Amino acid sequence: MSDVSHDTAFDPALHQPGQLIARGVCRLLASHDFWGLEEFVPARGLRMDVMAVGPKGELWCIECKSSRADYMTDSKWQGYLEFCDRFFWAVGPDFPVELLPDETGLILADAWGGEIVRMPGETRLAGARRKAMTQKLARDTARRLTAMRDPGGPAALF
Repeated sequence: MSDVSHDTAFDPALHQPGQLIARGVCRLLASHDFWGLEEFVPARGLRMDVMAVGPKGELWCIECKSSRADYMTDSKWQGYLEFCDRFFWAVGPDFPVELLPDETGLILADAWGGEIVRMPGETRLAGARRKAMTQKLARDTARRLTAMRDPGGPAALF
């Protein structure tokens, strides 16, 4: 899916299918100068597979689905729409894409990269919501980075 050289330290066997898709999505997004955080919680009870911020402050939500069953059991995705400017599904090349709503975006991805197949319409967030989501995304990202650099430090408590 991508011409990015394969990472010899990465072992796909150690990850779930949805995690592999999310990895490829993040690589794709980076090629568009969007930077994503996996498993972002915009509000209590919700967890986006990837939330990404673009160079102009755009916020994109990407839900990664590895199978028909995975998609059919997802009942929360419409709740993510109020937290992003664009919403995408990211699926593997064998996924039955006809299941996905036409008004949503579509990314085909694997662990190594991806391709935007369908760009969804944009629904711009209100300024206050954009500011709150951008600040939460920044703080969550900084906390995770701090926890990685100092596993026993204060960020590990959250």
